[in-house]
Amino acid sequence: MPRYWLMTLLCLAPLAHAAPAPSPDAPHDLAYSLGASLGERLRQEMPDLQIKALIEGLRTAYQGKPLALSDERIEQILTQHQAQADNTQNSPESDTASEPERDFLLKEKQQPQARELADGIILTELKPGTGAKPDAQDSVYVSYVGRLPDGTVFDHSNQPQWFRLDSVIAGWRSALVQMPVGAKWRLVIPSSQAYGAEGAGDLIDPDTPLVFEIELFSIRK
Repeated sequence: MPRYWLMTLLCLAPLAHAAPAPSPDAPHDLAYSLGASLGERLRQEMPDLQIKALIEGLRTAYQGKPLALSDERIEQILTQHQAQADNTQNSPESDTASEPERDFLLKEKQQPQARELADGIILTELKPGTGAKPDAQDSVYVSYVGRLPDGTVFDHSNQPQWFRLDSVIAGWRSALVQMPVGAKWRLVIPSSQAYGAEGAGDLIDPDTPLVFEIELFSIRK
């Protein structure tokens, strides 16, 4: 959290030195200017941000009152958001995806019970879970089946296996930190969150979205 907000505040800092001679309204105008600059930046970077929750978090932290979320949860959320932003920045933009991929993803988004995560992954819950959710550095004990868009199975587990989340594709990392133990999900992962323009040998062609069914049994720190 400190790194993320420090970057934002550093971008706002010049405003505090740009004001002319003080006036009776200077404190109000400074606060308003900081808010306007922050709002403009967030509007560009996070257009779907919930403003009410943003203001609530800002007010609570500024006043030194107890936060609604733990420090650990806040750190996890901001780390996950930063990782997603980094992946998006380093990956091909969605409008460069091939037409077959765009058509496939659009069709998947329209399926009953499907919902889209922030990074374009399409999630369908096959079985709910009530357990803990892993952190980005944890290991997960899962069973899975991986399919190509035409339904061809390219990988699967004969029995549950342990994986470190920092060693799997970006789509797995960003989705599984939101997945509770006991859940079984169907994930449609855009190529930009999988193997991208490189593909994976003879198994996965470049710019190929992947479909996984994943069941999470346990996590290990």
